[in-house]
Amino acid sequence: MSSLRNAIFSASKFAELIFFPSYCQLCEELLELPHEKVICRNCWESLHARRSSFCIACGRFFEVSGSPHVCADCLKKRPSFAIHRSCGMYQGKLKDVILLYKYRKFSVLGKGLAAFAYKSLGKEMDLWWGVETIIPVPLHPKREKIRGFNQAQILAKELAKYKGIELLEKKLIRVKNIPPQTSLEASERKKNVRGAFAVKNGESLKGKIILLVDDVYTTGATIKECSLALKKAGAREVRAITLAQV
Repeated sequence: MSSLRNAIFSASKFAELIFFPSYCQLCEELLELPHEKVICRNCWESLHARRSSFCIACGRFFEVSGSPHVCADCLKKRPSFAIHRSCGMYQGKLKDVILLYKYRKFSVLGKGLAAFAYKSLGKEMDLWWGVETIIPVPLHPKREKIRGFNQAQILAKELAKYKGIELLEKKLIRVKNIPPQTSLEASERKKNVRGAFAVKNGESLKGKIILLVDDVYTTGATIKECSLALKKAGAREVRAITLAQV
């Protein structure tokens, strides 16, 4: 029986090597353990959530220690979403994994990143309490066709499974194929996404608390614009979670 199991494992590992690299894309160690794809287990385990003070509204991490509180910007004007939280900063290995996921088209990394997000923020009751629906930030169909997948959709789908919450896809849509936010200065990002999102058949969203899911939070312009569209459709409250913030 053990020889049969070994044969099955060898065959499955061979099949994986056809589609995925044989060494870790971060540390270059050989991928020898079962189910290791693209990144080794040690590199996955080296990802850690940032544990520091943050703004309880926009989620920005503070450089100084202390209790979470509202930042100066949010005191002046609260964002259209109620709460946003990131797992960590967009740097180091977390940044490297996200770049592999999005731009090298290793969609298989989505499950591992969702597991990291759940481990990092899955017990944050202020974020999750009362959430009825999870919605991914959408890509424009043309952009999704080029990439081959929507990175936020995979993350949202896995988080919905972990939490047992309804996932709604294709409800929030991107109606403008705008330049990527990463190509723009901070001052241009808000203007770039204005009017870029709409809700289809929003009746099912009325009165609900919604959790938006995206990969990276920079200025918050994308999440703010998505939140405005969802609230216009009747959502009671919009919260958001991202893997990392710049």
